[in-house]
Formats: sequence, C-alpha cells, structure tokens
Amino acid sequence: MYLFFWLFVFVASLIVLIKAADYFTESSERIGIDLKIPPFIVGIAIVSIGTSLPELATSLIAVYKGETEIAVANAVGSNIANILLVIGIASIVARKMSIKRSLINLDLPLLAIATTISLFTLMDKIVTFSEGCLLILTYAVYTFYIISSKHERKVLNHIPDDKNVVHKKIEITSKFKKIWNFKPKVEIGVIFTLIVSAFFIYLGASYTIESIVNIANELNIGTALIAMSAVAIGTSLPELVVSVNAVRKKKYEIALGNVFGSNIFNILVVIGLPALVCDLKIDDVTFIYGIPFLIGATVLYVFSGISRKIYNWEGMMYLILYTLFIIKIFGIV
Repeated sequence: MYLFFWLFVFVASLIVLIKAADYFTESSERIGIDLKIPPFIVGIAIVSIGTSLPELATSLIAVYKGETEIAVANAVGSNIANILLVIGIASIVARKMSIKRSLINLDLPLLAIATTISLFTLMDKIVTFSEGCLLILTYAVYTFYIISSKHERKVLNHIPDDKNVVHKKIEITSKFKKIWNFKPKVEIGVIFTLIVSAFFIYLGASYTIESIVNIANELNIGTALIAMSAVAIGTSLPELVVSVNAVRKKKYEIALGNVFGSNIFNILVVIGLPALVCDLKIDDVTFIYGIPFLIGATVLYVFSGISRKIYNWEGMMYLILYTLFIIKIFGIV
C-alpha cells in the first residue's frame, strides 16, 4: 500500500510539473511579446527552454535534497528518450521526415560538440563546480551563435529576409501575432499565471523527487535508475507532443529542432547549473549504460540527419533500441 501511494504521488506530481512548466512557458512567451522582444529571441530564450523546465526543476530540487546522482541520470535519460523515443514515434507518424540544410550544417555539429564536451566532464563519474561553469559557458556561446546565425539559416533554407523564422520548438501562430500588434502592455493575469506556475513547478519537482526516493527505497533500487527511466520519459512528454503535432502538419523542422534544442539544454544546463551548487555524482548504471547509449543515440541521430531523411523504419529501429536501453538498465535480461 505504501508503494502504491508513492507511485500515485509520483505520477500526480509529474503531471503537475509538466503542466505548470507549460503554463510558465506560455505566460513567459506572452510577456516577451508584449514587451516587444523580437519573436526569434522569444523562441530561443524562452520557448526553447520551456519544454526542458521539468528536467531542470527536477535536477535542482534533487541537488537541494542531496540526491545529486539524479541530476545527471535525468539529463542523460531525457536525451536518450528525446532521440530514440520522441524522434522514433515522430518519424513513424510522419512516415518520412525531411531535414533542412540549416539543421545539418548548423545544428548537428552543435549537438555533437555539446555532447562531446559534456561527456568529458562525466568521465571521472563526478561533475565539479568548474566543469559546471564550462557547461554553462558553452550554452551561452551556443545561444549567441544561434542568434547570430539567423541570417545564415535563412540563406541555407532559401527563406527571404523579410519573413520571421523562429528556430527550435516554436511556431508563432496568429494568436501571438495579434498579441504582438494589439497588446503593448503586459496583462496582470499573465504575470499572475507566471508566478503561480513557477510555484507549482517547484511543488511538482519537489514531490517528484520525494516520491522517487521513497519508491527506490521500497523497491530497493537506485534513485538514478528511476530518474533515467520513468522521470526521463515523463519529462520528455512535452517534446513528444510538440514533435508529433509538428509532423502531422508536416513541420518537420520544428519536430527535429525541438529535440536539438532540448538535448543541448539538457546536457549543458540541466547538468551544468546544479553543478554550480555542489558536485554531482554519477551512479554506476548511468555510467555503464546511460552514457554509452547516449553516445550511440547521438551518433545515430547525426547520421540520420546527414542523410537528410528519417524514414518510418528508422523510427522503428529507434524504438527497439530504446526498449533495449530500458531492458539493460533494469537488468531484465
């Protein structure tokens, strides 16, 4: 009965965390547009971070509660889920996803570089303060490069300069364009939503970690194992929803860019920021299985990107590999 109670708390708190992050992102986006921040910057600085808020909040709360191994396991597990699970399902739904040149020429190298840098910080099974600073600095350079490469992306994709292009996981709809044109002042309700959603992000993340610890104790398994599987899948749900909806509308660049941005944020910020608070430990399961699968999934994703097309059969292979990952970390076979 005690185990079922904490399983219920885990599911409920994860739902609260994800939904609160969604409201937080939407209200932040509204405020950014109301303050007349350019839509491209809103997409990079606000929305591209929004769907990764659950991972970041969970990792920060885990560090606060002394469960430092959860931070790295969460980031590694989320990145594996984003590639193998999210892209796998999205490519099956799409049957065939075409990849734009800008994603190949600009984003694939960035993802490979960010993953390589982070992997070097994980090799000694601990992430220190200085390594955390390095990861955050790398993300700052990445953000600056993304913003400065706006024109280059338009040229690569043959898009005229007079059109607004928002990279990553945001598509500026007519609703937000109306807000841009007709709502010059920030509404009180939007600010209130931002504050309330921030509180529920904290609450959801706090109870998520609390339930993980109790479930792990009941099942006599490591907390990082749950973080790398159940939490990673749960916190990857926003990326899954965005990507599947995007491919249904044949917006493949949004589906793929969504994962690029989220994975770079996870591997640099979700690991780097908590490391500024205290050293992060890496448990054996994450080190033995998580990191090799992350390397394999990233390499596979890069090769799929170079081919400029991801077919549904590749998506099925992605899902098979993710199933194998889950089987391995739980020691089923």
